[in-house]
Amino acid sequence: MKKKIHPKYYKEATITCSCGNVFKVGSTMEKMEIEICSACHPFYTGKKKLVDSAGQVDRFNKKIEMAKKMKAEQEASAKKKSKAKKPAKTTTKKTSAKKSTKKITTKATAK
Repeated sequence: MKKKIHPKYYKEATITCSCGNVFKVGSTMEKMEIEICSACHPFYTGKKKLVDSAGQVDRFNKKIEMAKKMKAEQEASAKKKSKAKKPAKTTTKKTSAKKSTKKITTKATAK
């Protein structure tokens, strides 16, 4: 190995979990703090644990609630518009050249 190009290696590095579990391992960092370890990870324990760093879960839940409200408002306004619309008038017009009937649809205008 070349000298002065590799980081210092600690044979007894300490890793501390937020649950209080402490590990001794070899690492280039002397001390590390972690949020989840094998003693508290949901995959290994079978318990549900929610890790929320910087309120990301709360922000996500707010977005979901806002989306539901917006969708409900859009559906309500669509129902109001569909009730307010009048049905379109259809008239039949005969053309003399082809002797076929065409339906012409016109929208009713509200006054």
